[in-house]
Amino acid sequence: MAARPVADSLLAYNPRDSYLWAFVVGVANTLRVAVIGIVLATILGTLIGISRLSANWLLSRFAAVYVELLRDIPLLLQLLFWYVLMQALPAARAAWRPIEGVFLSNRGLILPAVPIESPQLWVLAIAVLGVAVFYLIQRWLVAQQMRDGKPRPAWPFALGLIVMLPVLVSWLLGVSWTIEWPELRGFNFIGGLTLSPEYFALLIALVTYTSAFIAEIVRSGVQSVPRGQWDAANALGLRRSFMLRQIILPQALRVIVPPMTSQYLNLTKNSSLAVAIGYQDVVSVANTTLNQTGQAIEAIALIMAVFLTISLGISFFMNWYNARIALVER
Repeated sequence: MAARPVADSLLAYNPRDSYLWAFVVGVANTLRVAVIGIVLATILGTLIGISRLSANWLLSRFAAVYVELLRDIPLLLQLLFWYVLMQALPAARAAWRPIEGVFLSNRGLILPAVPIESPQLWVLAIAVLGVAVFYLIQRWLVAQQMRDGKPRPAWPFALGLIVMLPVLVSWLLGVSWTIEWPELRGFNFIGGLTLSPEYFALLIALVTYTSAFIAEIVRSGVQSVPRGQWDAANALGLRRSFMLRQIILPQALRVIVPPMTSQYLNLTKNSSLAVAIGYQDVVSVANTTLNQTGQAIEAIALIMAVFLTISLGISFFMNWYNARIALVER
């Protein structure tokens, strides 16, 4: 039986659970950091990379300073900086409230949340299934248009599968989507979603550090698109935002995706630095298991297996996506 509690866990856990379940909780915590970190780093890195190419001198200089500063400081130092900064925030009673219902204190970031239980999970599963079916239908509609040249609208299918179907299932199951607002009770908050200082500091450090590298990848990818594409789009009078979204970025993706895969892998592996600030990811939980059981080889082998599996999954998905967007010679 495990003897150390896991303070910040995505899955339900108590100290009387087995070592195996503690390890599963650690894996879930690692995935919680990696998945959200990859999404946020991609968004932020793309925005910074495009900003570096902006005609606005102030914006492009700010993006350049951001990239150079964060790339040149070791990630561990950045992680410790954010963690110390979180610890220096005011106590719960004097928490900052940037917007209504959001609190920032040395207890972490507290947000409003919708409680997710089995009925809500069913509705979310139906929504995901609707997105998958809509994707297949959209591909079929595009194929039909390529065959006979007749455009076929896809929005009715999107409305029915992604919006109306989940709403209908939610109504039939009587699912409640009530927002739970956090409240200060005594010396702590109750309700809502709490992001612990350890998790929040780790997420910020990983996202900002990785986004600096992603920004350079995006910048070089955009600059790899032939200048004639820009000139042709400008000649047609297209807006710059539309030009980037519909013409430049789709072509730049063929250059961006391969090195972006490496950054996703780096972010996932760098999440193991969580042990430095006490966030209980798979490495921290395995270390505790190692100390309590003395099974060093088994614990280290499990850590290696987890990171190998996650990395192979990311590589497989990105290679599949890269193959889809690759130019096919005729």
